[in-house]
Amino acid sequence: MAKGYWIARVDSHDAERYKDYVAAAKPAFEKYGAVFLARGGATTSLEGQARARNVVIEFPSAQAAIDCYNSPEYQIAAKIRQEIADGELIVVEGV
Repeated sequence: MAKGYWIARVDSHDAERYKDYVAAAKPAFEKYGAVFLARGGATTSLEGQARARNVVIEFPSAQAAIDCYNSPEYQIAAKIRQEIADGELIVVEGV
């Protein structure tokens, strides 16, 4: 079974509340086997508009990645993030 990946590109407007999002999201990430491959860090924009924060999270499967997002645990965190940040979040199936 191919792994699944969240790819998130985010511009946060409130660094303190973003910490609340991270704390709220942790139970969902633990439940669904998330492994952070990239979390912030230096970036080099080659094409298109860059975002301040870029995150890649590996899950055991694409379905686990989708289930994590739709879980009641993550939806609590998502509401916080949606209030204080703009961005994109997609799920990509691995090879």
